[in-house]
Amino acid sequence: MADPTLILHALILGFVEGFTEFLPISSTGHLILAGQLLGFNGEKAKVFMIAIQFAAILAVVWEYRARLGHVATTLHTEPASRRLAVNLMAGFLPAAVLGLLFYKEIKGYLFNPIVVASALVIGGLLILWAERRKHVVSTETVDDLGWRRALAVGFAQALAMIPGTSRSGATIIGGLFLGLSRKAAAEFSFFLAIPTMSAATAYDLYKNWHLFDAGDIPLFAIGGVASFASALLAVRTLIKFVSRHDYTLFAWYRIVFGGIVLATAYFGLVDWGVDA
Repeated sequence: MADPTLILHALILGFVEGFTEFLPISSTGHLILAGQLLGFNGEKAKVFMIAIQFAAILAVVWEYRARLGHVATTLHTEPASRRLAVNLMAGFLPAAVLGLLFYKEIKGYLFNPIVVASALVIGGLLILWAERRKHVVSTETVDDLGWRRALAVGFAQALAMIPGTSRSGATIIGGLFLGLSRKAAAEFSFFLAIPTMSAATAYDLYKNWHLFDAGDIPLFAIGGVASFASALLAVRTLIKFVSRHDYTLFAWYRIVFGGIVLATAYFGLVDWGVDA
């Protein structure tokens, strides 16, 4: 029987991962901060994060299963399916190359709460800037997207290798700057998450395989179910939300949350493990 405290931690972190992964508020940043507060940040936590991230990916695959199945079966017959496949490859490429080149440095130097909080604030300010400038839509749907813009969104996504930046936030805001509608930017961010997060999860699994323990499977399953369910909710909620609103709410959330972390660290009110 697993430790009840660990089960509670698994549920909390699974929910945090799933709900924040596809919102422009940084799942990695929230997991680092939540893990620090819960004291769940050792070797077990490292492999746990891999498991719940994979569950969040499955939620997107499930939500868009009909569209993905159609693309897979019509890849050789429909131009729209080929275009989406090419766009996903183009968007995936920058993060894949830079991730392989700088994986060690990113994991070693950037995964700490102060970097996360700073990136949350800076990202929030960028979202406010993106929303307050004139937004001219030249790409209404994902099907209208060309490979050059998809590649540019991919470079924006690569910025999310800095924890706290937010992969979805970088791709969505990058898409807005490039003329995508809010819905198109959000949906392309979801689609692009599948190859990007799958590759990142596979690489993390390869690097940390020695840390896996069969006895931890029940804990991973609990966190995975929480992550899958909350990710599904987040994806559906965001699409409905952006059809009527902009991203300003998320910007202010990032700024306030990141500011609180920085303030509590500066005044010594919370031990965020800065020296860890």
